[in-house]
Amino acid sequence: MDALRLEWADRTPRIRTADAMARQGLVTTVSSPAGTAAVVGWVGSVRDRSAGAHGLLDALGRQGAAPPLPGGDYAAVLVCRDRILLTRDDQARIPLFFRASGGLVNAVSTSARSLGSATELESRYFCRYLTANLAQPHTDLTPFAGVHRVLGGEVVELSLTGQLRRRTPGPVRRTTGLPAPTADGPGLGQAARELRLALEDAVGRRMGTTTVCHVSGGTDSTSVALLAARLLAEGRGGPGDLVLLAGRFSHGELAAERPYLDIAMETIRRHTPAARPVIVDADDVADFDDFQQHAGDTDEPHAHAFRAPFWSRLHSAAAELACDTLLTGCGADPVADANPFHLHRLARTGRFLQMTRQAQAWAVGTERGLRDIVQAYVVRPALPMMAERVTALVRGGTVLGGLGSFNRPPWLRSGFARTHGYREAGMAESRFAFGRRPEQSLYDAANYVAAPDPLSWHRSSRDGFFLSHPFLDLDVVTLMSRLPAAVSFGPGRPKAVLREAMADLLPAPIYGRAVKVPFNDLYARGLRTHGDELIALCRSARHPLIREMFDVETLCRAVREAQFGIGDSYSWDRVNSSLALVVWLERLTAGS
Repeated sequence: MDALRLEWADRTPRIRTADAMARQGLVTTVSSPAGTAAVVGWVGSVRDRSAGAHGLLDALGRQGAAPPLPGGDYAAVLVCRDRILLTRDDQARIPLFFRASGGLVNAVSTSARSLGSATELESRYFCRYLTANLAQPHTDLTPFAGVHRVLGGEVVELSLTGQLRRRTPGPVRRTTGLPAPTADGPGLGQAARELRLALEDAVGRRMGTTTVCHVSGGTDSTSVALLAARLLAEGRGGPGDLVLLAGRFSHGELAAERPYLDIAMETIRRHTPAARPVIVDADDVADFDDFQQHAGDTDEPHAHAFRAPFWSRLHSAAAELACDTLLTGCGADPVADANPFHLHRLARTGRFLQMTRQAQAWAVGTERGLRDIVQAYVVRPALPMMAERVTALVRGGTVLGGLGSFNRPPWLRSGFARTHGYREAGMAESRFAFGRRPEQSLYDAANYVAAPDPLSWHRSSRDGFFLSHPFLDLDVVTLMSRLPAAVSFGPGRPKAVLREAMADLLPAPIYGRAVKVPFNDLYARGLRTHGDELIALCRSARHPLIREMFDVETLCRAVREAQFGIGDSYSWDRVNSSLALVVWLERLTAGS
């Protein structure tokens, strides 16, 4: 989606923005003596996008300046007096790409598809994409040859004529205004107070004139909505309206969430009675509805397109309310909960007795076996590729048996994988997901896997808003990452610090619940309804790369096994991303 474009006419840079998005406030253009900046999204605060854009221009526009990038959800192009800068915020919610050849950049856009050619695709990208769901946003590769991604927190410097000078990773911002941790780390009470302050600030900066909060009845989304309601009630959120948006199910497993949803809505409205509840009946929604549209129209292959029908229903309701931003509770599971890879740190530093004791407590608290805990959080991060190969041998016998995140799926042809670097892509992806310190890599990976929202970006010009995720705010992540496991982990009590932080606001039934009903019912119903259609789609695909890349019949057998409930979340993710890629390639050819 081409919200912002930079091109050269007679060697002079020209910025063009989408008029509709500029009118909606989603694109802001400002000028000063330092130059001109076009910002997609918001810098600093949703309420004052112009001031945030000016601040970004003033900070980066000075010669030799290399300040930490401000927070927000944005991508920006700055045409200064002597150079051009391309940048994105650390969390990289808004995309930005450039097309280069021989060190010369000839176009910049928020759309990779508008810069690339459907006949010149980058096969290495597809190998990287197929390793895991994390593969797209944190790598330079795009589906199109010669088109590169500006990475999160990166500053790309060009000359005024488009010559690529340097690509500089942005310095990591640190949480400010928080007490320095003591030698033993903060206690639960202090940690909860710090989290409350950081989360309130993250929510407040994301609130606009009309703020929509997605409410599911879980701890995470209810906490965000309660903080938004309190900020408005106390006058700290500025003047504005609050809308509480929820998808409601009357049948199936998800109907069990309805009492919690009702309690959450009632509690939130006690703080802000003017908050409008908008309940969307979702009984007729299933995963893979309109899959060809949701998977085929995005700028890049969208591995989570199977879940888009549910979010699309909610987005349509929010769009009718003319909201500025839609806040979610996404990201709380990895960020606000205890970090299980702390066990890996204990093992690699030789504290095996302490690791065993904590693993036992973890197993009891999560109702899992000790062997499973050690396998998942000690062995697999240390030897991810080897652990998957062993698992595949033990659980083999079907297409999906033992298939993890990095092993080559059986339907990916070995010749294609070997030629275009699948093994190297898998190794790079495993290093990103776990790294030398998996307890820190968890937060880096969570930013890209916990809140995948290409649907929000693709629809933003029509809907007039972006999704935003307070739990993935860098200050919140930084705070939680420095807490010791003894503070953040409570056996049988997930997200102990968050619950303590919200104890005065959360209603008792939500405060005390430890398990939320997953969306498995939507997935199973979607495969039952659309499985045959998906198989027929694979068999009828005509894009030459699909046959070169996939053994289509093996992929079809994998879809059939998923229909029967064979496999696990890892293997189903591999099927989902492969199906999305098939549809994307087919629609790419049709569009060209």
